[in-house]
Amino acid sequence: MGTFTVAVEIGNPSGTRFEPVNALVDTGASVTTLPSSLLEGLGVAPHTEFTFVLADGREIQRPVGRTWMRIGDRSEITFVVFADNDVEPLLGAYSQQGLMLGVDSPNEGLVPVNALMK
Repeated sequence: MGTFTVAVEIGNPSGTRFEPVNALVDTGASVTTLPSSLLEGLGVAPHTEFTFVLADGREIQRPVGRTWMRIGDRSEITFVVFADNDVEPLLGAYSQQGLMLGVDSPNEGLVPVNALMK
């Protein structure tokens, strides 16, 4: 799969104010990663830390919080990783699935998907 970016809006914890960002879609990343300054500016606070495995195999710990995310007409509360301020926003699989969106690789976009219940 190639990489592409999508327009995402990151909200404050009450869902009353949103900031637009372009995020790289990465189905291999578990959680959406955003610059700490963006999250702090919206009043998002970390509530835990997760351990992440990087592409080179190293493990790092990063603070994680929860806040609103909106893509198109879909919005949901999702996990967000507090990253360094120079990090490119990354849309992870947890957020994609929470918004019930799937990757349409040929058209480089996200499309609505039905929930699975088996």
